[in-house]
Amino acid sequence: MKFSTKKITTALATAAAALTLQAQAADVTLTLAHVDPQEWTTSKKGAAATVFKNLVEGESGGRIEVNVYPAGQLGGETELLQSAQDGTLSMAMVSGPFSKLCPEASVLETPYLFPSAPVAWEVLDGEFGKELSQHCYEKTGLRILAYGETGFRNFTNSKRPIETPKDLEGLKIRVMTTPLYVEMVKAMGGQPTPISWPEVPSALTTGVVDGQENPVGVIYNNKFYEMQKYITLDGHVYGTDFLVINDDVYQGLSDKDRATVDRAAKVAGVMGRAVQQFNSAEGLTKLAQEGMEITAPTADQLEQFRSAAQPPVIEWLKGEIDEAWINKAQGAVEAAMAD
Repeated sequence: MKFSTKKITTALATAAAALTLQAQAADVTLTLAHVDPQEWTTSKKGAAATVFKNLVEGESGGRIEVNVYPAGQLGGETELLQSAQDGTLSMAMVSGPFSKLCPEASVLETPYLFPSAPVAWEVLDGEFGKELSQHCYEKTGLRILAYGETGFRNFTNSKRPIETPKDLEGLKIRVMTTPLYVEMVKAMGGQPTPISWPEVPSALTTGVVDGQENPVGVIYNNKFYEMQKYITLDGHVYGTDFLVINDDVYQGLSDKDRATVDRAAKVAGVMGRAVQQFNSAEGLTKLAQEGMEITAPTADQLEQFRSAAQPPVIEWLKGEIDEAWINKAQGAVEAAMAD
């Protein structure tokens, strides 16, 4: 089959004109920011944002345009939340810092609350997740459209294998600058050392701290295997991503467009979870290949971790949030496990 230059030129001009008309037809623009890389195959937030953008723009026929700002282009997660609250940003996908705005969300970080990711998904996508979303919306003006995943957090260190809480004694462990994590590591006998994220590689390299805790994918992607010999798969905290939208922006959409955004957000949350799970499984294999010594605690050893960490952190949480939220979260987990 032969094509003339004139026909090809005409076809390209027609396609370009169609794209121009589609761009001109966009009457709603949403801005979505996150701090992860843009590459969807290695970034959970990157994957979620990409899927959300493609679904919304496709289903709306280009009437809704979604501009994504990845890799912290618009600031850290605290700044993104502030921008979403004041409306200069339509949407954000964030993790831990969300609990600074809605303290009740910190109940999800109760140590050893979730025994597995599927249980966490059932709780977050069920009645408890809906109730938490409504509460946080009323408190912050930000509506949680979907829950994603940052993964189970695990300890690494450069000194010795950690099989029980006793093995943490005397180890300086970098934690986020969040009181809950300080209380957790302290309860297990370690020496919690809050350090901001950009300073972590230097702190590990120079021996300011002996170890840190993060999901497997984060540990591999940041090459912590070059500074840490041991990893313990204790999964002490399940990290959640929150895909949030400014409610004034949300209410300003038509019913049809809100439905489009809602559907796309749910798929985006699932996509983020899938990429996180894949990277975690693949990352564990790669960490072993890089020479890290992997410890998988037995059920009895995990119970030792839970018994050491959970009660003190729950007592601390009771001073921060209504105890009813703790009871509701634990009840939702028990119900999910019984299904």
